[in-house]
Amino acid sequence: MAQHPITGFDLDQTDRLLTTTKQVRKRLDLERPVPHSELLECIDVASHAPMGGNLERNRWMIIDDAEKKAKISEYFGAVGRPYLQANTEVRSDDRSGKVIDSAMFLVEHLHEVPALVLSMRLDRVPDGSSTGAYAGYWGSVLPGVWSFQLAARSRGIGSAWTTFHLEHEAEVAELLGIPSSVTQVCLLAVGYYTGDSFTPAPRRPASEVTYLNSWKAPVE
Repeated sequence: MAQHPITGFDLDQTDRLLTTTKQVRKRLDLERPVPHSELLECIDVASHAPMGGNLERNRWMIIDDAEKKAKISEYFGAVGRPYLQANTEVRSDDRSGKVIDSAMFLVEHLHEVPALVLSMRLDRVPDGSSTGAYAGYWGSVLPGVWSFQLAARSRGIGSAWTTFHLEHEAEVAELLGIPSSVTQVCLLAVGYYTGDSFTPAPRRPASEVTYLNSWKAPVE
């Protein structure tokens, strides 16, 4: 156990959680329902993520109605299939192929996923806003989505962050009764995952992607 001397956290456990929480698609259990109580626990955790001004303007929706999932799946597939097919033609390496294949699986089975969790934020960023305004807006909600995924992973629940449906945001809003003033941020496909053999994905080391004080100046 690598317990941190100041925080007392078990770094082996926290680092394993952070490095093995992945986008789960093929390993979602499509047969086992996910209780609302478990998802609410994850949302409670997510609500503690950083947000601008500490304003609680993030909202969530759990969608497990079969007809609504099926309709969202139609919109999702209408965008996802051609997008993934185009990427298949230009990205031929093995690693990319596995990711695309996994994403296509979700396109074909989204309607079977036990629950969809929709992340939303009140209001919309005005057209023509500055880069800082956009960064502040998204930066106040996206950390909560990742916190949800971490909390879900620790409970044996897998999730996949998706955005294909946003090309049909207005239609999905009408389907779910969401006001036009509310921004849909992303859709999480959620279900218990099968097995527990997740390992960290290959990533370039920090020393290769981190600079010190100036562009491309190495950290010694």
